[in-house]
Amino acid sequence: MIKVTMNKTVFTCPMHPEIQQDKPGTCLKCGMTLVPSEKNGGQENMDHNAMNHGDHPPSHQATEGHGVMRAASQMPAGRSLSEGWSFWEKFKMSMTMAMGMEHGGLAGREMAKLMEEDIRNKFFVALILTLPIVAYSPLGTNILGLNLPTPISANWMMFLLTTPVYFYSGWIFLYSTYKTLQAKTLNMAVLIAVGITAAYAFSVVLTLVGSEESFYEAAAMLTTFVLFGHWMEMKSRRGTTDALQALFNLVPPQARVISNGSPRFAVEAGKEELISTAEVKLGDVILLKPGDKVPVDGEIIEGETAIDESLVTGESLPVAKTIGDKVIGGSINTSGSVRFKTTKVGEDTALAQIVKMVETAQNSKAPGQKLADRFAKYLVIVAVGGGLLTFAIWYFIMDESFLFALTFAISTVVIACPDALGLATPTAVAVGTGLGAKHNILIKDAPTLEQVSKIQAVVLDKTGTLTEGKPRITDVIPVSVIARSEATKQSPTGSPRYARDDVIKLIAAAEEKSSHPLSLAVLEEAKRKNITIPTQVEKFMNLAGHGVEAYVSGKHVLVGTVKLMNDWKVDTSPLQKDIDRLLSEGKTIMILAVDKKVAGVAAASDPVKENAQQAITRMKELGLEVVMITGDNQKTAEAIGKQLNIDRIFSEVLPEDKASYVKKLQQEGKFTAMVGDGVNDAPALAQADIGIAIGAGTDVAIETANIVLMKSDPADVLRAIKLSKATVRKMKQNLFWASIYNLLAIPVAAGVLYPTYNISLRPEVSALLMSISSIIVATNAVLLNRAEKDLLSV
Repeated sequence: MIKVTMNKTVFTCPMHPEIQQDKPGTCLKCGMTLVPSEKNGGQENMDHNAMNHGDHPPSHQATEGHGVMRAASQMPAGRSLSEGWSFWEKFKMSMTMAMGMEHGGLAGREMAKLMEEDIRNKFFVALILTLPIVAYSPLGTNILGLNLPTPISANWMMFLLTTPVYFYSGWIFLYSTYKTLQAKTLNMAVLIAVGITAAYAFSVVLTLVGSEESFYEAAAMLTTFVLFGHWMEMKSRRGTTDALQALFNLVPPQARVISNGSPRFAVEAGKEELISTAEVKLGDVILLKPGDKVPVDGEIIEGETAIDESLVTGESLPVAKTIGDKVIGGSINTSGSVRFKTTKVGEDTALAQIVKMVETAQNSKAPGQKLADRFAKYLVIVAVGGGLLTFAIWYFIMDESFLFALTFAISTVVIACPDALGLATPTAVAVGTGLGAKHNILIKDAPTLEQVSKIQAVVLDKTGTLTEGKPRITDVIPVSVIARSEATKQSPTGSPRYARDDVIKLIAAAEEKSSHPLSLAVLEEAKRKNITIPTQVEKFMNLAGHGVEAYVSGKHVLVGTVKLMNDWKVDTSPLQKDIDRLLSEGKTIMILAVDKKVAGVAAASDPVKENAQQAITRMKELGLEVVMITGDNQKTAEAIGKQLNIDRIFSEVLPEDKASYVKKLQQEGKFTAMVGDGVNDAPALAQADIGIAIGAGTDVAIETANIVLMKSDPADVLRAIKLSKATVRKMKQNLFWASIYNLLAIPVAAGVLYPTYNISLRPEVSALLMSISSIIVATNAVLLNRAEKDLLSV
């Protein structure tokens, strides 16, 4: 097992993860039993795949980071949630489970599955008993024309059938209400409990006094319809949680680890041993053979191969890997045999972070949802108060009978249940974030999903976002070549002659310690031409945004931009014509100066991504202003901008100044998104209203961004915007329907239309209408999946 030592155990609610305390107890919002959480918790055993593989014992603790939460107080010792429980164990859990009516999200997929099964069972019990209840009720006899024989009176028959519906199927609402009132708050469970209790209790009283009237069918139908709505809502959420579980299943149960001779290995040092993936530690050396799945993240230290990362990053072709390259847990080794050293394990792996990000997004609340929750809370007071007021008006003012007034009062309470309002945004958020994850678009939270639709300007970093980020050397022009092209056939005054290989040799030596993509391009060119790079390099200095300075074999070497040469008063006139030509071709140049004398120039071309131009055109069609930002020379930037049809360009921008250019757009009143992949993009990503890290980016960029695009595809920026717009559209539709329903339904149920049009709603009809409203909202959210076609068409 992977041990994570922490200070103390924190207990949290599976339905409301924001509820946390340092001791066991129940949730203040819904009354559910709190479970241990890994976050800030005690010494927990973390096994992110224990639920799926039988080669090692399942964890008995919670792992919030991996979504496996454990109801410790309800779980038989030594057994995981996925194992079978006895009938009485399940019954006990069912009776102590409370409904988290706010749908804040389920912290654990196993607990989510158990709760869904429990809701399903309660629903079917209620449905089976409700059918004969309706048949014996006035709804069945008077409206449906049914006349079923019964050995006892219809009311007593309905009493026998409704009692298990109320106390078993409806217990989740009753228990939730008890816990909610204990916490001195209100939620939708209170309203449902009031409705079914009023209908059931008054029906029992009427039965005992021998009356032929009753509301048993209202209590049964309300319970059945609400349970069905919540079951459907949980099923819609499960589509995403199942997809997340499928991601975890990419990780193999075991890994081939090379023994270092420590006691935890059964074989001698240098031999391979097959151990549980959960037991792999940082620094372990793992052997990958062709066809093996990568168990954890790491860095290759021996061998070459090709890794299929399509299931993790979405990249369709296998990626060539050699010494120094990173591998991602869950990917597949397709060809060679390699060894790699583990750099991340457990919840720190890229795969675990992806799952955690999606879960966090689904458990967060959009601004619209928070407003709906507050409104729903007050609607509970309005509904109960409205029911009492309705009874008072009909009974005391209109002088109607007790049963007549009670019928309208119960109908008012039942129909006012803001269940649809509570489902309006969470279901859309769950479907939207799940759809995004399916297409390698990871959205960190619900507010981001909602706000992306507001984007007016998109700032795109050139290197790695619009281009491949893998520049190649295309031109090398030494001073000697320039000299021979002149009429005099001599070198410029004071400049020694250099060969092409000399230029590459000196640039590569100076750039060897730099991590800039251009440096890697020069080093690759030197390797390709078998040029020996001098090792006597001293006083290296990275001049951010301009170039590098170093002493190579005792000579002072500058490599960089025209501005760098001007700052050092290096005369570049011998190269000016070629510099201008290379820049006009959209190439990035590196001017070499030795001892403050120009020696040559090398140019690199970074190919534009295949679909970048199409993505930018589509963004403009949506009315977005597209801006390119780059540290390149203005001529180079304009050439690439022209190729991509980008009109506004910020060129020669230093890394530390990128954020100020984003701020400039914001000051123009534009809701701005920044798209980048490097460490130097992190400040700009943080400054932007929406920061988008493109997939091949660094950990720093990903940590700062609101959205992570797993693939390095600029079209995914457009897909994220379209997904957000579609999700917000569903949110608005749902909120509009739920609000209009409540505004119109409550007066009708209260009997406003009865004096004039003789229209009234019995409680069972109100229950049906209320549930239909919830089902419409949940179904409408699920229809968001249709937006997938639009995403694929980009």
